Amino acid sequence: MGIDPGLTRCGLGVVEGSLGRPLALVDVSVVRTSAQLGVPERLVTIEKGIDARLDEYAPDAVAIERIFARSDVSTIMGTAQAAGIAMVCAARRGLPVALHTPSEVKAAVSGNGRADKAQVGAMVTRILRLDAMPKPADAADALALAITHIWRGGSQARIDAALAAAGRTQSMRGKGS
Repeated sequence: MGIDPGLTRCGLGVVEGSLGRPLALVDVSVVRTSAQLGVPERLVTIEKGIDARLDEYAPDAVAIERIFARSDVSTIMGTAQAAGIAMVCAARRGLPVALHTPSEVKAAVSGNGRADKAQVGAMVTRILRLDAMPKPADAADALALAITHIWRGGSQARIDAALAAAGRTQSMRGKGS
């Protein structure tokens, strides 16, 4: 499951598949909150929306966009708060959480780390063989996160496992075998 966090619009995308095989759209949605509500109420709405999708689809992992600095601090705060809620929802279920930067996601789906939203949306449409581009952009971004994690998450897990095994071997050698 990919989550594009946001306080106003939080994109949620579920993709099925594995590395080297065709991917398929399972579900895509956007949890919307009103700026008229207080932040705590908005975060509860986001939590309920994420929890409902996690319960319904039981994904193997959750990929969330890593927050990066922008000039508008209020945007960063809301996005970070929504990302935190997403992490809590996943962790509560014992799901692995991966954070992917926007440029990493853009590079994974389009081959260009500086691709614009239209390019990312077009590639998500193509990769998932959809009839139309997911709208709004938050929906396409959530799907792009899920795609990135499937394509890169598996290889990263293998690298992490190999490094952990190498570390164990190294520590056993140091014990005078």
